[in-house]
Amino acid sequence: MEESNNYGHQHPLLLILNQDQLIRNQSGVTHCSRCGEEVSVPCFCCVEHCGFYLHKACADAPLELNHPFHPHHPLVLLQNPPYSSHLRCVCDFCDKTCKKFIYHCSCGLDFHIKCALFTFNIAENNLKELDHFALQLPLISTSNGDEELEDVSKCFGCWEPLAKYAHFSPDCRFNLHEKCAKLPFKLNHKCHHKHPLTLQFNSERLSCKICQVTRRRGFVYGCSPCKFVVHIECVSESLDLIVEDKSHEHPFTLFTRRSSFICDACGTEGSCASYICCTCNIMVHKKCTSLPRIIKSKWHDHRLFHKYFLSIEDFRVLDCIMCHDEVNTEHGSYYCSKCTVIFHVKCVMKDKDSYEIVENEDEKSTDESVSSITKVLERNDAGEATVIEHFKHNHYLILSDRVGEYDDKCCGGCLLPIVASFYYCTQCDFFLHKVCVELPKVKHVWHHRCRPPLVLISNEVFECVQCLWLSNAFAYKCEECETRTCFRCIIALTPGARTCLGHKHPLLFYSKYIGRCVACGKDGIKGLFRCKDCDFSLDHKCFSLPITFQYKNDQHLLSLTYGDDNSYSESHFCDVCEESRDPNLWFYNCATCDISAHINCVLSEYPFLKLGSIFKLREDVHEHPLTVVKKIYYYPNCGKCGKPCFDLAFECTACNFIIHKKCASLPRIIRSKWHDHRLFLQYFLRIEDFRVLDCIICHDEVNTEHSSYYCSKCPVIFHMECVMKYKDSYAIVENEDEESPDESVSSITKVLERNDA
Repeated sequence: MEESNNYGHQHPLLLILNQDQLIRNQSGVTHCSRCGEEVSVPCFCCVEHCGFYLHKACADAPLELNHPFHPHHPLVLLQNPPYSSHLRCVCDFCDKTCKKFIYHCSCGLDFHIKCALFTFNIAENNLKELDHFALQLPLISTSNGDEELEDVSKCFGCWEPLAKYAHFSPDCRFNLHEKCAKLPFKLNHKCHHKHPLTLQFNSERLSCKICQVTRRRGFVYGCSPCKFVVHIECVSESLDLIVEDKSHEHPFTLFTRRSSFICDACGTEGSCASYICCTCNIMVHKKCTSLPRIIKSKWHDHRLFHKYFLSIEDFRVLDCIMCHDEVNTEHGSYYCSKCTVIFHVKCVMKDKDSYEIVENEDEKSTDESVSSITKVLERNDAGEATVIEHFKHNHYLILSDRVGEYDDKCCGGCLLPIVASFYYCTQCDFFLHKVCVELPKVKHVWHHRCRPPLVLISNEVFECVQCLWLSNAFAYKCEECETRTCFRCIIALTPGARTCLGHKHPLLFYSKYIGRCVACGKDGIKGLFRCKDCDFSLDHKCFSLPITFQYKNDQHLLSLTYGDDNSYSESHFCDVCEESRDPNLWFYNCATCDISAHINCVLSEYPFLKLGSIFKLREDVHEHPLTVVKKIYYYPNCGKCGKPCFDLAFECTACNFIIHKKCASLPRIIRSKWHDHRLFLQYFLRIEDFRVLDCIICHDEVNTEHSSYYCSKCPVIFHMECVMKYKDSYAIVENEDEESPDESVSSITKVLERNDA
């Protein structure tokens, strides 16, 4: 143990060379003041025991590092990342956040101290620090002859799965294949004869000339003067002259040339290395040799098939369903064999979570077009189902087009007036639009990130995750995240051209476009229905507005109107709120009564919520079915929070119970920043269970005859509104039996003995 200079610290430092010395000088787990990692020997510690520790390697790190993998600029040691506090600094080797000292280059490269020094040693072929770490064999399953990787960790060198090849134990704190630690610094490659390629960081973020993919992290082989880069994996795999894949019936042969080409599989440009099939006379990217032949995408209800060439006459429109640009049928694309829809390969394959590969063409999909019609009893000459059984109703339903006879009735699916072909029940007052009847039971949608399909539900009160309307109409629910999307939004956002009564051209939805909606006048909206021929844009919420709506104070149906031709300024008033109305924006109008009104005034607060409908809540909320009500003449107190029910509420007719809508959706168990343990929602509490009945947050007394949150381990209690006031201050606990990872994590690692108490 020797005394050293203080490396910028105010006290002298001692060099500790063995673990016993470190334990004697520590008062618990300590971390290096430069790299932030747990301290290990050799290291420096403060002689004054002020908590300052420093790895010897971090202490000896040079202020400038001339790194062989980045020869054009030195890496400069900085005390903090040189970015604004709201920007996250990420290491370009391990892809983890940099918070303390880093090596930084003006071209945008950032490294942890240890990552910079470790890669420097790889470049210098100095791998002594890896000598005492065991090699682990690749994880391979041979049950079906294919490699199945059981590990999701990536190698920091090539960013391929760590378990794909022999690799060093992760105990060394670097995910690294053995082969990536022993790569040659220079090599000659047939795709670039002009100069040798050198191992380096991809500081210019260039895309690989073989696979066309841009990878920010890891090593590449590159030629800086020629702006030429290839991935480590592509260098080794491209040496295999023959590639065979079950998605194509013939083998592909490597064909290297310096000029560019258009890939026959995906229709995008490639360069340098291509693979050719002489039998089919096609040339493709390396990555396209394994393009799946059949996929199931969230963007379409049916399976999609890949084909290299398509006949134009098979399609009415050749625009890609996703990006709306034309698809060149002389190159590869995905298409539906049942519908005339087509996709660019680059569009449909862009997001790996948006599609699944179909291995067996003959196997029936479990979730493809599962009809909500359980039985068809009769059909007409045109093949339409005229008498059916539907899974949401107990009686037979009969098809009818006598719309005018039932314009005072509402559809039980969308809760809107009957304005199109419908099914009705002869035994009860139940109607369903034909389009609502034909909704599939399960559906994949592109705008929802969870992988499982959404399930059709009814008789649930919910807030639509897309349009935010409160509703109990038909909806699609995600069983994974439990969000609901109303079926009006599902239909509106289904890919394809849409017609609009206020516009002569078809509209297409552009999810990334930002602009102004012509219906409501709001600007800066992201995601709009757009016309390709003229400057016409609609927000999806306005696009899915009801064409007709039954307003409570008018005997006729009001019609959605797209422009006010009346130039007389005094007619531009809303007949509901009596405020001025912009004649350029959409509104509802009754031509018979000469009434015009703002859209929001007509729809009011709950246009898609049917008062009087009955549904069931969780057992812990109430054991009986509840009725949707809106009290007018008297306002009973909510059985949960004790406050009057002025607004929408749920009432039990079997007992004297009523509850606010917002109270009915409160979580039963939460983790709050105000307490170490979980908190439970309870409707009524016994006073004798608590020493003090004051809320921990506001310090006012809690009425135990109304709902409150309490801790089952400590005698503490919270007002419901206090603990739920800020969404960032609590987290919902879904599984009561699941142990919380951060609840009472003791600093005592092991108890060896206890006394009688």
